Amino acid sequence: MALVVPPPNDKKRVKVYELRHNDWFDRGTGFCTGRVVGDESKIYVESEDQPERTLLETRITKDDGYQKQQDTLIVWTESTGTDMALSFQEAEGCAAIWEFVSQVQQQLMHMAGPDDALSDDAMDNFSNPLALPRPELSNLDDIASLMRTVIATPQGRDSLSKLVISEDYIRKLVPIVTMAEDLESLDDLHHLCNIMKMLVLLNDTQIIEHVVTDDVVMGVVGALEYDPDFPTHKANHRRYLRDRSKFKEVVPIQDLAIKKKIHSTWRLLYLKDVVLARILDDPTFSVLNSLIFFNQVDIVSHLQGNTAFLEELFGIIDDPSAAHARKKDAVSFIQTCCAIAKNIQAPGRQTLYANFIQNGLLRVINFALLNGDSSIRVAGTDILVAMIDHDASMVRAYIFRSIQDNKRPLTDTLIELLLIEKDLGVKAQAADAIKVLLEPQQPPPPPNAETMARNSNNADFLSKVRSNAAPANPQIDSFIQSFYDNSASKLFRPLKDLEKRRPIVNLTFQEVSLFQHLIEILMFLIRYHLFRSKIFIFQEGLPARIAQLLACQHKHLQLTALKFFRTCIGLQDDYYIQQMTKNFLFEPILNIVYNTMPRDNLLNSVCLELFEFVKRENVKAVIMHVVENYREKLEAISYVDTFQSLILRYDQMQGYNADADTTLFNQDQDGTSHRTSVNGNQRWHGVKEMDAAEEAYFNTSDDEDELANKKVASKRPSLSNGVSPVARSLVDYPDDEEEPLEGNVGVKERVPIERMNAQAADENARSRIPVASTPPLERLSEKRRREEDDEEDELGKLSTTKRRSSSVSSISSGVSMGSNSGNVLRRKKGFMSNGKESTGSNDKIKISLAGTTSADGEGK
Repeated sequence: MALVVPPPNDKKRVKVYELRHNDWFDRGTGFCTGRVVGDESKIYVESEDQPERTLLETRITKDDGYQKQQDTLIVWTESTGTDMALSFQEAEGCAAIWEFVSQVQQQLMHMAGPDDALSDDAMDNFSNPLALPRPELSNLDDIASLMRTVIATPQGRDSLSKLVISEDYIRKLVPIVTMAEDLESLDDLHHLCNIMKMLVLLNDTQIIEHVVTDDVVMGVVGALEYDPDFPTHKANHRRYLRDRSKFKEVVPIQDLAIKKKIHSTWRLLYLKDVVLARILDDPTFSVLNSLIFFNQVDIVSHLQGNTAFLEELFGIIDDPSAAHARKKDAVSFIQTCCAIAKNIQAPGRQTLYANFIQNGLLRVINFALLNGDSSIRVAGTDILVAMIDHDASMVRAYIFRSIQDNKRPLTDTLIELLLIEKDLGVKAQAADAIKVLLEPQQPPPPPNAETMARNSNNADFLSKVRSNAAPANPQIDSFIQSFYDNSASKLFRPLKDLEKRRPIVNLTFQEVSLFQHLIEILMFLIRYHLFRSKIFIFQEGLPARIAQLLACQHKHLQLTALKFFRTCIGLQDDYYIQQMTKNFLFEPILNIVYNTMPRDNLLNSVCLELFEFVKRENVKAVIMHVVENYREKLEAISYVDTFQSLILRYDQMQGYNADADTTLFNQDQDGTSHRTSVNGNQRWHGVKEMDAAEEAYFNTSDDEDELANKKVASKRPSLSNGVSPVARSLVDYPDDEEEPLEGNVGVKERVPIERMNAQAADENARSRIPVASTPPLERLSEKRRREEDDEEDELGKLSTTKRRSSSVSSISSGVSMGSNSGNVLRRKKGFMSNGKESTGSNDKIKISLAGTTSADGEGK
């Protein structure tokens, strides 16, 4: 393919942009060249930092719709539908690449076959008979009708755009606007307004750029003032645009091209946001945003690279002889630059802030935040928030250096601004800035830590999770420690001063807003600064002061205070709960419930949710404190069952030790049941009360003959419940004699009832302990049966019948001495010792109930 001009081989510095989700994404900076590879013409962009990496490789086709915008921008659409753009550093490089693209497209059109006869040239020939007439007052209606017909098709829109640009048709319409206004011809002005709307909505970048030029913009905007949809109203767009006070040149800009772009960008913004806001369609809106974005990139790139300009700009703040108005304009200019920087890519924004900080941006922020002019304070807050959003660590590093140099840190300036500022918006921004600056690098405990602690039923678990969230960066740790040592007391002084202010009445809106922000900061500190905040909060007595705010008249402030207490309880930290119960901080919360019941408002619901959480999580310290001190008030709140459940939970806990979950029951001499601690506060789950027969069996012995048993049995008193302890055999036990020597299980025999009666009588006679004095215990047979397998490891200790009897006696004696409710025995199954049978006449298990123990430890 022969080209009219050779491809530009010299590299042109350029930035590559890609449109993603209606936002231009910077793919990088590199060098652009045009190349012919075989029969294809391509545009290549090689990375500036990594020459071996290709940022862009695109093939030029005749249908891609390349457009040249301004002097340094080429925009087109790839075959995949992706919008791309090249922003050149110099206009000469853009012109060279554009000429190469134009020549390639012309050659492709020339080489096209007959099927492509209806190309743009054919449409031009087709549209020539429909050429727009020269605009005059008499034919404006015809021009508007003809344009509405042409723009109905895409081909007509393209041909109309080319015609308007080639004939400079908009410039011919501008004088007609003045003539119609002089004649006060409202119909002609309405026609002109419709014509201007259609031309702008053609979505052509060249038309839109032409509209905002100095010699055309006033005529176009003047025509758009007379909207036929509002025939009785007229806008004043021209008066706003002519106001030179809107453009203030703090430091003279020597580059005329940059100054022209600043004016064009401002007019484009006004068109998008005001003049065309009601009629804009998506394509035109996208074109306007693209033009504004690339203009802003060029402006910011020029300013941040102009060292002399930046030195003069930031020198105004430090100049004592500079007028206050000029300093105000300088702060406003920097605020505008930071606002523009939000829309550009991260690398450009990083370079801008680095250059600004190097020239004294943080000094400007300090000056603005402490200035008496509210507009300057607002501008300074905007600059700081924009800077923190970009990189908070950079601001922390600056504050840390100020602390090391014994200078006033920026956090103290923010605290002072938060305390004295009357503008509620500035207060909110200052509070957010303080929280962001005090945020450590490591995240707070995970959101499910509370649930995990609940499942583990151990508050220490949550403390271990929190212990891992301490700041790992020593610089950040020192910065946070300095805040607690020097600045925290000043920040929360208004809350502490509430101690002298009783009752809390006549709060101003500024005070209410301040208290809300302070409580929010406290909750932030509780979540992020786990140990320092705990010590500081209770040293200053802040929870009690926050509790005072529960009695104020502002519901939103009460909700914020409740949110603080809910956060403390949600942590399930014993220290917070102890301080709240010690200072009786649940009383004002209960007062809110009592005063707002049974209304289902937000305030009442928040209080109910707090106590519902206490009940669900079984926070015993809170339950005991609330019920013991406010039981009558809880009983009076009956429209929900939350508080009745708390009372029931408290009653169930009575008689327990602090760490016990369940206890056994015993009976006194009068038969009244009480809850006591049995067996050293061990947990006994699912144990039922023993019946009389089982109790009698465990109180008997096999060592005596039947004759002695009969003599003593007649003297034995009955049990307190009147049931004979020997009514029946409870469990079948295996006979030792019939068990094989190998240890296999033999045939079980039922213990004779008569023999068990005799054994019980004989043992009671020997021990001289009346059976009636032993209260009925819970059933242990089922538990014994489950534990038989576990007790086989003790067989070595039970080698002989005598040793088994002695061991059981010792156990029963120990339990008898350690328990107030009776003798609790554990039955041991009799086995062979070393595979041999035991000697003696008795063939059943021998259990002896000993009332006393001799000095050598053997039961008698």
